[in-house]
Amino acid sequence: MLIDQTARRRASGRSLCEETGAAPVGSERVVEFGLHIADFTWKTGPAQLGPALAAHVRNAEAAGIQRLTVMDHFWQLPGIGPEDHEMLEAYATLGFIAAHTEKALLHTLVTGVIYRHPSLLAKQISTLNVLSGGRVGLGIGAAWNEQECVGLGFPFPPVAQRFRELEETLQICAQMWSDDDGPFEGRIWQLERTINSPQNITKPYLMIGGGGEKKTLRLVAEHADACNLSAMADLEVPAHKLDVLRGHCDAVGRDYDTIEKTAMIAVSPASTVDDVAERVEALAGLGFTATYVFSVGIDEPARVVDIVSDVAARVA
Repeated sequence: MLIDQTARRRASGRSLCEETGAAPVGSERVVEFGLHIADFTWKTGPAQLGPALAAHVRNAEAAGIQRLTVMDHFWQLPGIGPEDHEMLEAYATLGFIAAHTEKALLHTLVTGVIYRHPSLLAKQISTLNVLSGGRVGLGIGAAWNEQECVGLGFPFPPVAQRFRELEETLQICAQMWSDDDGPFEGRIWQLERTINSPQNITKPYLMIGGGGEKKTLRLVAEHADACNLSAMADLEVPAHKLDVLRGHCDAVGRDYDTIEKTAMIAVSPASTVDDVAERVEALAGLGFTATYVFSVGIDEPARVVDIVSDVAARVA
């Protein structure tokens, strides 16, 4: 039987943050911090990227950061850097990070559903879950980067098709991560036998990223342990998205409080600890209990860890 980390923490009244020693915000909520590594263009240069990344994730874990994530992209994203800046393949990178850490929750933020066959994706997660001692989960979304796909030859179906693929991928992962090794008959994929051995050590943490109100947040209500919303602009936007999610939960009979609300924010060389802490506290007031922080324009990874750890101390 798989150990469901989310259910175990919920039943005990303890969050992952509490298990790793983070302090509560106010009297009711705890805020966990994730380091989202979205930029690998560092002063060390590509030749030293391996040792630099190993040192970065060890430093983050030693500083008390509870989650480490990477993007699932092949080119750098607009707004972070030029397309030809360094970008590592997500699951090879998560394996590397798992080998250099001991406690942190690891996942993508988030996998584009169109990049991998769902049974391969389920197997990749299970492999990393086993090899990491149960620390690897799945962050997933419907994908959006058409330019990247066209450039590298990935199919980029219309949005309705991508959401059909996302829903079936979630179903296939759930079946492969269960005791059911029978066939799967979907509209898109047909699997004759869903054997998955070795099975996960823990039930993989499942996050669905994105704020689409009709489809994405409905899938969160139906399938996910967590949502992830951008919180880089007006906080009225993520607040509204949570209201929409609550409505979907009511419609499908899901307890809204069983879904973890997570947010993503950026820091830059101009960011101050006070400013970032103020935003994190405002998000906590809306019900967000985890904040994933990524950097733009910071080429010294240790500086990002310093910001996150200082913010964590400030909000605690």
